[in-house]
Amino acid sequence: MGIGGLDREAHVAEGTGAAAAPRTLAEALRARGDEGLAALLRARPDLLNPVPNDLTQLATRAGTRGSVVRALERLDRFALQTAEALAVAPDPAPYPVLLALLTGDEGDTTIEAALPGAVALLREQALVWGEDDRLRLVRTARELLSPSPQHPSPTGLGPTVAEATSGMSPGRVQEIIATAGLAATHDPVSAVAALTGLFTDRARMGALLDEAPPEALAVLDRLVWGPPYGEVTPNPAPPVRWLRDRGLLLPVSARTVVLPREVALHLRGGRAHRAPEPVAPEVAVLREHRPQLVDGAAAGQAYTALATVEELLKSWDKGGPQVLRAGGLSVRDLRRVAAALDVTEPVASFWLELCHGAGLLASDGEADERYAPTPAYDDWLDLPPAERWVRLVAPWLASTRTPGLAGGQDAKGRALSALGPDLDRAAAPEVRHRVLGLLATLPPGAAADPETLFARLRWERPLRGAAGAGGSGDEGAGPSLPDDLRSRLARWSLAEAELLGLTGRGALAAPARALLNLPLAEAASPADEGGGVEEAVAAERAATLLAPLLPEAVDHVLLQADLTAVAPGPLRRPLADALAVLADVESKGGATVYRFTPGSVRRALDSGLAASDVHAFLAAHSRTPVPQPLAYLVDDVARRHGHLRVGAASAYVRCDDDTVLGEILADRRSAALGLRRLAPTVLAAQTDPAALLEGLRAMGYAPAAESAEGDVLVTRADAYRTPARTAPVPVPDGPPAPDATLLHAAVKAIRAGDRAATAVRREPAAPAPAGSLPRTSSAETLATVQAAAMTGSAVWIGYVNADGAASQRVIAPVRVEGGFVTGYDHTADEMRTYPLHRITGVAELADDQV
Repeated sequence: MGIGGLDREAHVAEGTGAAAAPRTLAEALRARGDEGLAALLRARPDLLNPVPNDLTQLATRAGTRGSVVRALERLDRFALQTAEALAVAPDPAPYPVLLALLTGDEGDTTIEAALPGAVALLREQALVWGEDDRLRLVRTARELLSPSPQHPSPTGLGPTVAEATSGMSPGRVQEIIATAGLAATHDPVSAVAALTGLFTDRARMGALLDEAPPEALAVLDRLVWGPPYGEVTPNPAPPVRWLRDRGLLLPVSARTVVLPREVALHLRGGRAHRAPEPVAPEVAVLREHRPQLVDGAAAGQAYTALATVEELLKSWDKGGPQVLRAGGLSVRDLRRVAAALDVTEPVASFWLELCHGAGLLASDGEADERYAPTPAYDDWLDLPPAERWVRLVAPWLASTRTPGLAGGQDAKGRALSALGPDLDRAAAPEVRHRVLGLLATLPPGAAADPETLFARLRWERPLRGAAGAGGSGDEGAGPSLPDDLRSRLARWSLAEAELLGLTGRGALAAPARALLNLPLAEAASPADEGGGVEEAVAAERAATLLAPLLPEAVDHVLLQADLTAVAPGPLRRPLADALAVLADVESKGGATVYRFTPGSVRRALDSGLAASDVHAFLAAHSRTPVPQPLAYLVDDVARRHGHLRVGAASAYVRCDDDTVLGEILADRRSAALGLRRLAPTVLAAQTDPAALLEGLRAMGYAPAAESAEGDVLVTRADAYRTPARTAPVPVPDGPPAPDATLLHAAVKAIRAGDRAATAVRREPAAPAPAGSLPRTSSAETLATVQAAAMTGSAVWIGYVNADGAASQRVIAPVRVEGGFVTGYDHTADEMRTYPLHRITGVAELADDQV
């Protein structure tokens, strides 16, 4: 049975048929159906950890400061403005009063149409409770949003007349009402009420302001939209004195005055906000392209992304740079990566974080810790290109890493480094999905105007990541700054989506729509996001759409007489790997150019190839004849390769031609190697074999290493890999959203616990203190539960578990034996067994509760 099938009836007033108005938030929640409770727990999942025992505990938890702050941060701008208006309205506030604070004297049909939805949203999230004639903002939210000298209200309003005059002497209050033209009263309370009545009476207030000097009205104009506080001298100017004498400005201290809330509302025409925003701003279209053009551009960028990742990780195949002591990559190493990829440092940070987030790159965990590809990188290379793209993009969408912060500083002034520990921002995945979702609302092929997109994001979450605590859209409090974290995340998301090929020319591509479970043929609405398609199915759809758009891999190159080879497209992996050993990449682009050099050919020979193997390889994979200069280069290097032999003494050099060894000894460049002749064909060195090999190669020779048995050592470029590493887990943005099963179970448990907590018990002979557990002797406990088991009735028990935690439960005993009672626990909604010695006492339920 679904949650909707378990709706409960609201409480009914005794003796009448009318529903009783809730007196507390707990009673308001108790009057909700199960769907309403499930909606609250879905919107505020922090209330579920752990599952509350009953509705009173749920209401208490919903009013805690941390939970209320999280709920306010997830409100859109108009819902937040509605809550801010309730915070400055009387408590409780009738619906017409709230409407007047938002529409003002002139009214606004758009606000009138949007306000019921905003109130319903606040009610659903338990930030507002009560009927329309008595709307109440939960106390914690009122404390957060109400104006105070330390925390000005986002509305820009100040305290009421009663609040501002609370510490004022009765004589001074009487002077103010007399100067304002009011009759004297017998006590300060009635005097304040009279002054409040004057300020809230539009006709009398207008007449009073008509008498004000123009300079005094100018002072009010500066304060009316906030902040409402101003500094004055001990001897203020006449306009300020005129306002202060009539209570239009009230003293807060010897040098500070405040504009009372009632006066500000009169000057504003009754509006709490200068610019209410009941409707979300539209995302404007910057330019339109043909969808096929967008998909093609996105696919080209997706291929570039794959090539960039492969190039980056291949350069670290034998081990990458060291990890900083505080974690992350040094600035020098980041610059090297940027230079190697021919990109800026921020873009290099993005590629590094992308590889790390996809689990393709990690630190090796050794004492001299360094970065290197993971074993998952080799598996990734074996996948088809479209699937490799999905393996990069899916982790990026869920990652909380924000490479855009690299190069900046944290709150303590410490540098933030790429791959470092302080680049996680929990809001990043939500912003990425929302940015792409908003792009999906535009017609296919349409690119969004970034500024309107950022404005929409700020409207949807004005408090999330804002630079300040304000952000209601008023001048004075000020909207969220264009540089707040959420806007920066959105700006980075747009740029990164273009780099990855999710967008082409600023518009969302079809593979990205498939990956996000968005409709492909028509615009999606925000409600379409995260549809019912499984992630694996969505990834398969995206790969299927992308595959035909990627360039086909080729199995040949074009050899040229200038010792270069041109790859007319992406090369198949065996050919690309072999050519990377035999030649050096000279330029990249639509066609990659490789150059053959003596060093590159020697590298191929060092890997175990013979000259004949190289000739055969070139002839098999070239669409043009092998140029004579290239054939001569291979033969020349092969003829000299291995002529010299280097082994371990510390190191030695041997050669059948003693004249060659004489040339080496005579060469000044060999001095650093510490060579000396041991025999006509052998030289000994004071350096290790690897350094000796490099030194001789730098002098123009082509030595080969040999083993202790005298055989030539084949030095293949074996890749260095970290131990198996899992991809980093995103930092959660609060508790995860509960699924339907958890919501159903939680609502069921809360209802059961609430029935137990609110059940009416028979009055004992000696009434127990309120809130205490029932106390009976062991004999009485046993007799009562045995009687309940025979009659099938329910009883109320007090129970202390093994950890010493006490609770009260309503159970229906079915069996009592062996020192245990087994029965149906209405609180837990299941059969349970309790040791009798842990039951503190038993009480029968009232007759109407059985």
